[in-house]
Amino acid sequence: MIPIELFSHKSETVHVAAGEALFREGEEGSLMYVLNTGNAEVFIKNRLVETLEHGSIVGEVGLVSPGPHSASVIAKTDCEFVAVDEKRFQFLVQQTPFFATRVMRIMAERLRATDKLLSAANA
Repeated sequence: MIPIELFSHKSETVHVAAGEALFREGEEGSLMYVLNTGNAEVFIKNRLVETLEHGSIVGEVGLVSPGPHSASVIAKTDCEFVAVDEKRFQFLVQQTPFFATRVMRIMAERLRATDKLLSAANA
């Protein structure tokens, strides 16, 4: 998880009602989001792969390499996400070096989990 305090200054918030999508698999994306309040779920090919809580990040791949989302994020409860654009991301990386390392770890963990999930599905 990422300390939400890093995003408290000049950040855009996105409110998502329970049952609604922050974004859907296949939609174009170029922002990263940090979950500030509520709980949400991540689905790949309609399969639940992760539950998000306060401080969780999503959309980080789209921020680094804009393109279609590889998953859908659905609010389990009413949620508030903080949107992070590339300019804010670069600022955070420069000012808080552990931030970049944490984002890379999250990306690596998700890649491993997705590979494991797909391997199990193909077995």
